[in-house]
Amino acid sequence: METSMLLSFSKKRMAIILTMLFLLCQVNPKAQHPDDAVAGESIQSNHDDFAARLTRFDVKPDHKVAFRKTVSDYVARSLEQESNVLSEAYYEQEDPSVLWLIERWNSKAALEKAGRSSSFQAMESLAKTALSKQPKKIDVKDLEPISRQQWRSVVRKTDDPITIMLFVDAKAGTEHHFKTVYHTAMPQFRSEPGVITYQLSQLETDSTQFVTYEKFRNEDAFQYHLKFPPIQPVIDYLNTSIKKQPFRAGLHKLIEFAPLIRK
Repeated sequence: METSMLLSFSKKRMAIILTMLFLLCQVNPKAQHPDDAVAGESIQSNHDDFAARLTRFDVKPDHKVAFRKTVSDYVARSLEQESNVLSEAYYEQEDPSVLWLIERWNSKAALEKAGRSSSFQAMESLAKTALSKQPKKIDVKDLEPISRQQWRSVVRKTDDPITIMLFVDAKAGTEHHFKTVYHTAMPQFRSEPGVITYQLSQLETDSTQFVTYEKFRNEDAFQYHLKFPPIQPVIDYLNTSIKKQPFRAGLHKLIEFAPLIRK
């Protein structure tokens, strides 16, 4: 009788423990919140399968309108995919014939799948006649990556946004110092009132090459950033430790034409 009661008590105790564990799993905010899930995925995949690519297109003048439309269609279709983190398209302020497609996916497999889509195939087909040279694809690895929600920060209707890409070709042996400088400055850059997005990435094919992606609400915000005190160590590095001077040779001012979402 006593043994039977002990067995019965043990079963009830085990049932209570299992029920509590189940309820804890159900209320775990990390498992429920989609943006948190993506953020965690981005941080983890920074070291394995996360895919980030910049593609440059040099478009012939008489194909500019048609090619921008095919790129815009691809961006729109990409943003509909759950595996897509970011898709945007720009033209250069100084040379509108140069277009940039900037995309991030939660895996290389997703990026490859996007390359087989009908919208991408349409873009590739037109590229055969619309471009003055072959597209340049640049695969990068984000350092201290941000979440999908942060990447998709919506520009306000009152903004006149500008995006800056700066390519940095570091002298061999100085790249670790460059990352350290940015590690210190990054939280301050991202907290500037005029900054929408700020990201440093390293080229996958060459550890001495980097690119910054900096989206500002307007030109004034960009000029403020250039005078922001925490930027000085970065400027000092760029003036002394990169292969080509001046550093602004790698600077690209971009104007967004897709997806142009405003709140």
